[in-house]
Amino acid sequence: MSAVPLQTPASGPLDLERVRADFPILSEVQVHGKPLVYLDNAASSQMPRPVIDRLVRYQTREHANIHRGVHYLSAVATDAYEAARGTVRRFLNAREDREIVFTSNVTDAINLVAHGYGRAFLGAGDEIVITHMEHHANIVPWQMLCEEKGAKLRVAPIDDAGEVVMEEYEKLFNPRTKLVSVTHVSNALGTVNPVKEMIAIARHHGVPIMIDGAQAVQHMPVDVQALDCDFYAFTGHKLFGPTGVGVLYGKAALLEKMRPFRGGGDMILSVTFEKTTYNTIPFKFEAGTPPIAQAIALAAAIDYVKEIGLDRIAAHERELLRYATESLQAIPGVRIIGTAREKASVLSFYVGDVHPHDVGTLLNDDGIAVRTGHHCAQPVMQRYGIPATARASFAFYNTLAEVDKLAASVRWVQKLFG
Repeated sequence: MSAVPLQTPASGPLDLERVRADFPILSEVQVHGKPLVYLDNAASSQMPRPVIDRLVRYQTREHANIHRGVHYLSAVATDAYEAARGTVRRFLNAREDREIVFTSNVTDAINLVAHGYGRAFLGAGDEIVITHMEHHANIVPWQMLCEEKGAKLRVAPIDDAGEVVMEEYEKLFNPRTKLVSVTHVSNALGTVNPVKEMIAIARHHGVPIMIDGAQAVQHMPVDVQALDCDFYAFTGHKLFGPTGVGVLYGKAALLEKMRPFRGGGDMILSVTFEKTTYNTIPFKFEAGTPPIAQAIALAAAIDYVKEIGLDRIAAHERELLRYATESLQAIPGVRIIGTAREKASVLSFYVGDVHPHDVGTLLNDDGIAVRTGHHCAQPVMQRYGIPATARASFAFYNTLAEVDKLAASVRWVQKLFG
């Protein structure tokens, strides 16, 4: 799969030189005459050569619409698209391919559940449980649903470290609780939630639960059967794949009961002016031409990650996070936002009285790409009494030397601002 074969054993450390050679952008792009240090992986990770090559192959030799054609290219494209569904199913350890729905991203997947399940099964006085650390994509659709149905949104608090207060989470459950939707990993704090325990609590109360896995699947193995979640969503562009494709896993029994979110071609079995009969799952949720090229490339990204090994990826990223946390904590005036005991490789920080946007701009002058702002998690910022943070987020192709550059640049920012 790799452009440069990975020679390190599966149980050994990553050969970073070989891994980085698979990502052309890391060597081919300079910023202000300086090598790119890409630390914005929580927003969008880079694509390795095998994924890029798979995209090009589809576009140049296989491109056609799917499911509808009897000609050669349509058959080839259909086979590749449905094979990608199988790759995702194995990646998540879902029971059946039909439990995998391709979407445009996680936001689309959450909206699909809000409309397809929420609008069908929630009513006035019902309650939806989320947490205080959610991305806006896991807040706004539920607010919209609550406004429409007269339901209520209940929010589990987080403590100063950025961990869900589990006692308070459990107290939110009552006979009116009809749905739970929580993030697996916080994009703003890096917190890894105890989702297995959270799912077990929801299961005890007979409440279906959705997990937003946008920040999880690239860092750790996810087994939806072992978790026993009802829905799980992730997105391609954070998993070293292209933009424009996401995945919703749903238990078949629930997907069967849900209403289609969008109407149009391919999600139907028959149409008359009097009545439409919907297609079977997952197709009834994939109206119109789906993200064919993107789904096929996502499968290539999954194959690439599996070849490297999520265990090795996790080990390297833990070391990056440890080193970066210690390096920034050693700088007077730098405040780390999010100090949970279990974290993914996300490090949000605040530099004295310097606005995070100024921090990000000056780091960019050094060739360092970080994210600044509220990270689509304004309630998190309000919880800590700050307008925004600078966020460095690491992938397995990042190095300790890049962390040193980040720390040196932060010191330079402090010096500039006195």
